[in-house]
Amino acid sequence: MAEERQDILDAGAALPAGLEEDGAEHVHLKIRKALPARRIDKYLAQRFSHVSRNVIQGLIEEQAVRVNGRGVKCSYQLKAGDELDVILPPPPVSAITPEPIPLDVLYEDEDLLAVNKPADLIVHPARGNRGGTLANALAYYSASLSHVNGAFRPGIVHRLDRNTTGVIVVAKTDAAHWRLAHQFEHRLVRKEYLAVVHGTMELDGDVIDVPLGRHPTVWEKHAARPETGKEALTEYHVERQYRGYARVRVLPRTGRTHQIRVHLSLIKHPVAGDVLYGGKVVTVRQLADGRELPRPEEAGGRLGPDDVVLARQALHAARLELRHPVTGKRLVLEAPPPADLQLLLQLLERYRRG
Repeated sequence: MAEERQDILDAGAALPAGLEEDGAEHVHLKIRKALPARRIDKYLAQRFSHVSRNVIQGLIEEQAVRVNGRGVKCSYQLKAGDELDVILPPPPVSAITPEPIPLDVLYEDEDLLAVNKPADLIVHPARGNRGGTLANALAYYSASLSHVNGAFRPGIVHRLDRNTTGVIVVAKTDAAHWRLAHQFEHRLVRKEYLAVVHGTMELDGDVIDVPLGRHPTVWEKHAARPETGKEALTEYHVERQYRGYARVRVLPRTGRTHQIRVHLSLIKHPVAGDVLYGGKVVTVRQLADGRELPRPEEAGGRLGPDDVVLARQALHAARLELRHPVTGKRLVLEAPPPADLQLLLQLLERYRRG
């Protein structure tokens, strides 16, 4: 056993924001001593006892485990001098602290609730973000939430990125959780997003079919991975064209991490404000493009000409359609766009029409 632990572990560095919101942990290992006949999946499963070997094998297949900067197979034999970069799920947490964070509740009954998630709110705790999350707010709001995912993620069936706003569904019973999860897994939920993207779109609509996986070099990003990625399908329809921008209705058919953001970036129309995937921060002056600037009261009552209208991705989960997990009736859940996105759309109408 001693020879198996002749490695160097470095997990002290701060995580990129994208990893924190996934609840993941980036670990760097350097193998100092040869490990005879030691497969990488077996070594990592023993090295990180809170993660099963099946999970480790899945991470290797997704290329969330890299050796000397390159993806490997589960059967790879470790050698002295190998350097490993591993993205691990967070260690289990026994309980979550309830916090009085306000919730915008869109719908609630005895089986589920739906909330309109604001920007800058992580869905569940992660390394470096143990508090101030939607999970903390839910634990305070209700003592009756499902335990399918444990106390670490009370009632949480699906997730939205930290700065994506809109509808998110929460299960209040275990039975409701399993039935809702089944609908998401089998693509029975109709998800509709509102996005503002850069550029003038050539097509009125299309389906983007590009497999996605972890970015090969930038840990916090995802990217097109045609050979190793998971299937990802995004349908979109252009609702309105502006000079240099477009308002788009997006209907993802799959639910990969950062899927909409990556796919729109791949077709050269990144989401406005999404600097991680090629979008640009939007200011009042930039939108006005040399025209007369709005008075402060016209720009939300708070913005000057050089102030930022939107510094996050202009992406909003506007609508979910699903079957109620108990009654089976069709349930439509809608969330109005937040103030910053509404302001962006108002300014586009004023300055960028035609």
